[in-house]
Amino acid sequence: MNGFKKFLLRGNLVDLAVAVMIGAAFATLVAALTADFITPLLAAIGGKPDFGKLSFTLNKSTFHYGHFINALIAFLILAAVLYFLVVVPFSKLLDKFKPAPDEPAPTKECKECLSSIPEAARKCAFCTSVQKAA
Repeated sequence: MNGFKKFLLRGNLVDLAVAVMIGAAFATLVAALTADFITPLLAAIGGKPDFGKLSFTLNKSTFHYGHFINALIAFLILAAVLYFLVVVPFSKLLDKFKPAPDEPAPTKECKECLSSIPEAARKCAFCTSVQKAA
C-alpha cells in the first residue's frame, strides 16, 4: 500500500491530473463558445438557423448533423489555440536552448583495414594495427 501511495503522490502524476482537468475545462469552454456564439453568428450571416438545430430524418431516425458541425468548429478552435499558444512558443523555447551539435572529431584512415579511426589513435580499433603518430 505504501508503494501505491508513493505512486499517487508523485509530482508527475499530480501535474498530469491537473493538466487533464484544466484541459477538459478549457475544451468545455471552447465548445460553449462555439455552440453559443460562433455557429449562431455564422448561421446568422448565412441566413440559416443555428447549426445545432440542423438535422435530417431517414426511416424515422433523426440525424443531428448540426451538433457535429459545432463539435468540428470547437475542435478546430481548440487545435488552433493549442498550436499557437503551446506548440509554437515551446518549439521556439527549445530552439533557443538547444545545444550546438558537437563537431565531429578529426579522423584518419587506417592503412591496413581502411577503417575510419580518430586522428590521435595509436592503434586501430578494428584491426589493432599500430598507427603512426599524427
